[in-house]
Amino acid sequence: MQAAIGLTLAVAIFAAWLSLHIYAIFVFDLGWGNIPVALAIALVQCWLSVGLFIVSHDAMHGSLVPGAPRLNGFIGGSLLFLYAGFAWRKMRDAHFAHHRNAGTRGDPDFDADNPRSFWRWYFTFLKRYFGWGSLLYVSTIVTIYWLVVGVNMAQIVLVFGLPAIASSIQLFYFGTYRPHRQDNDGFVDRHNARSDGFSPLVSLATCFHFGYHHEHHRFPQTPWWALPGRREKSGNPLES
Repeated sequence: MQAAIGLTLAVAIFAAWLSLHIYAIFVFDLGWGNIPVALAIALVQCWLSVGLFIVSHDAMHGSLVPGAPRLNGFIGGSLLFLYAGFAWRKMRDAHFAHHRNAGTRGDPDFDADNPRSFWRWYFTFLKRYFGWGSLLYVSTIVTIYWLVVGVNMAQIVLVFGLPAIASSIQLFYFGTYRPHRQDNDGFVDRHNARSDGFSPLVSLATCFHFGYHHEHHRFPQTPWWALPGRREKSGNPLES
């Protein structure tokens, strides 16, 4: 049942992302009068891009299709590459290191020198993950769309570049900075993580329930769509 639900949602997210991307690049005709439409497309595409990453994150933990490591690797690796040209093994190993060393210098997601500074930590995050492979991937796509297909550069920036950048900020803010920043309230256990008190609908809209981050660290085999239920079962009732 978990595999059936996970795969159905993964296909839905991917199909929605791909359909909107094809429309935005090959059908939509950007002009001064429909810039608000372009921004709306960018907003939805940003959210769907976050979804691609969250599905690949479930694949890292084997919770997308339990008991099928090769299928998890294929789906997760494909979506990670589609998202930003990321390498599957490198990202998976880094994420496991994050779980082992959350909130310490051994955590590749954490900036121990700037544990409260959003922008400094974010740029450290970018430098660690967006390397030459990602730059080559994005540059190749932009070049093809611009010089081969003939898409206006402003349109590429609005409906492709902007959602990609915004999704990285969204993932970082709700999935890394808010859960792991070192505030005066501290953390409840060794996971060095906290959860948002968002309602399930707000949690879905912000980061596909990745804001229920303490539950994720305690129960990493729980898929993203089951985190609200896991939060209730763990004794942290959801806000309405």
